[in-house]
Amino acid sequence: MSAPALAPVDPFDLPDWLGTAEVTWSTDVAGHRGAGRLGSGHLVRGRLAHAGEEHPCDLLAVDEAYPTPVADEDTRRLAHQAWRNEQVLLVEAQGRLALAVPGTDFGADRVLDALGRLAKAVGARPESYVAALRLGVVGHGG
Repeated sequence: MSAPALAPVDPFDLPDWLGTAEVTWSTDVAGHRGAGRLGSGHLVRGRLAHAGEEHPCDLLAVDEAYPTPVADEDTRRLAHQAWRNEQVLLVEAQGRLALAVPGTDFGADRVLDALGRLAKAVGARPESYVAALRLGVVGHGG
């Protein structure tokens, strides 16, 4: 079975407040079985928030290939290239913004690194972004 093609997202098409405000990213644990625990899978559902505004923002580890690949080869290549250049590839996955990151799962360090790269992509200072990670959902991936 082939992996889905993931559509690229231009950071300039995202809400302006992502580049100008204090932003908090948090996991969407409730209601997403298997898609919220860091270190346990290729997808961590989350959202960016500021002053009552929210925007979905998931983390997608593009190298997961079992039982089926989660990203096509072009997306994987672009994600690795962006990461090597200290950037992050922004894609649309299942109708939501996702940060396409090399690897197969996420630990706290990888989450912070990806969000810092997102901040730079939208013209914000990385220190204006906060990651709210719930105890009990952080694994040992990274």
